[in-house]
Amino acid sequence: MASPSPLQHFSLKPKRANLYYMTLVAVLCTLCYLVGIWQHSTGAAAITADISTSDSSCPPISRNTTIHLDFEAHHRAEDLPLPPAAARVAHLPPCDAKLSEYTPCQDVTRSLKFERERLVYRERHCPEKEELLKCRIPAPHGYKVPFRWPESRDSVWYANVPHKELTVEKKKQNWVHYEGDRFRFPGGGTMFPRGADAYIDEIGKLINLRDGSVRTAIDTGCGVASWGAYLLSRDILPMSFAPRDTHEAQVQFALERGVPALIGILASQRLPYPSRAFDMAHCSRCLIPWGQFDGLYLIEVDRVLRPGGYWILSGPPINWEKHWKGWDRTAEDLKAEQTMIENVAKSLCWKKLKQKDDLAVWQKPTNHVHCKVNRKVFKKPSFCQAQDPDKAWYTTMEGCLTPLPGVNNIKEIAGGELAKWPERLTSVPPRISSGSVTGITAEMFRDNTGLWKKRVAYYKTLDYQLAEPGRYRNLLDMNAYLGGFAAALVQDPVWVMNIVPVEAEVNTLGVIYERGLIGTYQNWCEAMSTYPRTYDFIHSDSVFSLYKDRCEVEDILLEMDRILRPEGSIIFRDDVDVLVKVKSIMDAMQYDSTIVDHENGPRHREKILLAAKQYWTAPAPSQDQGESQTDS
Repeated sequence: MASPSPLQHFSLKPKRANLYYMTLVAVLCTLCYLVGIWQHSTGAAAITADISTSDSSCPPISRNTTIHLDFEAHHRAEDLPLPPAAARVAHLPPCDAKLSEYTPCQDVTRSLKFERERLVYRERHCPEKEELLKCRIPAPHGYKVPFRWPESRDSVWYANVPHKELTVEKKKQNWVHYEGDRFRFPGGGTMFPRGADAYIDEIGKLINLRDGSVRTAIDTGCGVASWGAYLLSRDILPMSFAPRDTHEAQVQFALERGVPALIGILASQRLPYPSRAFDMAHCSRCLIPWGQFDGLYLIEVDRVLRPGGYWILSGPPINWEKHWKGWDRTAEDLKAEQTMIENVAKSLCWKKLKQKDDLAVWQKPTNHVHCKVNRKVFKKPSFCQAQDPDKAWYTTMEGCLTPLPGVNNIKEIAGGELAKWPERLTSVPPRISSGSVTGITAEMFRDNTGLWKKRVAYYKTLDYQLAEPGRYRNLLDMNAYLGGFAAALVQDPVWVMNIVPVEAEVNTLGVIYERGLIGTYQNWCEAMSTYPRTYDFIHSDSVFSLYKDRCEVEDILLEMDRILRPEGSIIFRDDVDVLVKVKSIMDAMQYDSTIVDHENGPRHREKILLAAKQYWTAPAPSQDQGESQTDS
């Protein structure tokens, strides 16, 4: 008989079979375990021997070492490797010392290529892309941090603006005096020898400057801006401008004093401000030919004046009967000039309020109901057709009258009545309440105002200089939107130039002026119409996202560096990827910079980059002009 199979054997004796099976499995498992221990010990010994052979300084690995898991982030923007110092200097080196006052779009040499008629050559003429400088504009040797406001109104360091021309040309007119290491500004002017304060008091006798109805003012041909400087103490915010001409450093003096100003001129292009922006316009011997070219320049003043706004004129031809001999002109010539101005003002429907001594004041109508009727009498200027009255960036002046928004009755103020200052700052601007600014509601405006109060409070915890009253004076907001950043700082001793980029989706500069703030248009692919070292602080909110693929990041940053004072600072707010790129260039420009979290915490892609400009100047004249001098 055949022997039984193993299966049959197990099935006949299940208890014994299970015992054999379990014993076999246990032996195999034990054997595998012992083999594994032997292999591990051999490999570890080999590794230890290899380590000890290659580097005897390494400590032995302890089997009792406790491993702690680290969940912290280790990829921070500030930890990114910088290019070598030699590469940084070669990439964006200091410019030659002779360029310390370089203003790219008002360069004197370039301007001579353009026509002289109507002073076109003094307007903006920016360099082509291939002409852009790839270097950092130096401060003049000996540059000092400006005096703090209000002391800066009266004193400026000579080393910062080393020009004595005005002290000679305007010596008798009390504009500016040179005294040792500084200039002193006694507040005088050609038409106000008793000082700007007394002159403004005389204006105050003709119109009300105290009730808050006059908040924004424009000074055409401002000189050293003493008129604007003394308006500031009366809660009136001026915008002063003058061309870069033979009177060296007019606007530069104004900015160094801490007074808002831009380089500009009335020539062939519109002024870079929206319609209905200013409550008051002023000309004191500004030498603008108001009656010529069919009153074109008064027509432009009319565009930027709000309904009911004032135009003030002193100097030729006002009070010509008294001054004509001193002005080296004939009485007939001056009388004809005044008649021409009077006729242009009437054609614009302005009302002459009063002329007293050397001052004359006109008022723009609050609406155009009567003005449309009297076009039968005044054939010129006709009302403009199908134009955007707020478009003012390289926009040619037109010899037509900008129509005011329509009204329902003769007493209504065109465009809406403005609240008086300071309520005007937080009241919903008429352009928003009327729905004329696309996509912006009253609720959005109020939310934006609250948002920027929170943001500015956070900024002050990051930048101790911004938090210190008086440390900064001149501020720039490169992408102001509704002016919330400036509004949040209104109680500080600062002023803010609010920029609305021409590339912005919505033109909000008119809203900013209705709030009682000031600003201008700007394309950041070009240089700003201002001198180097204009601003103490720059705020850049989403500017580089806006200009992505429009121009080089490096060129915008070099322009920011040009207009920022030594030891000034910048706050960038943008997407984290954008800021990492910006930071790498700022580090190459030898700024102290760091990226920090959004005010609402680290979960936001939007971050904040803080950048502080170091103090450095051009070398002393005796040194090699190719080198720069850096001081702590």
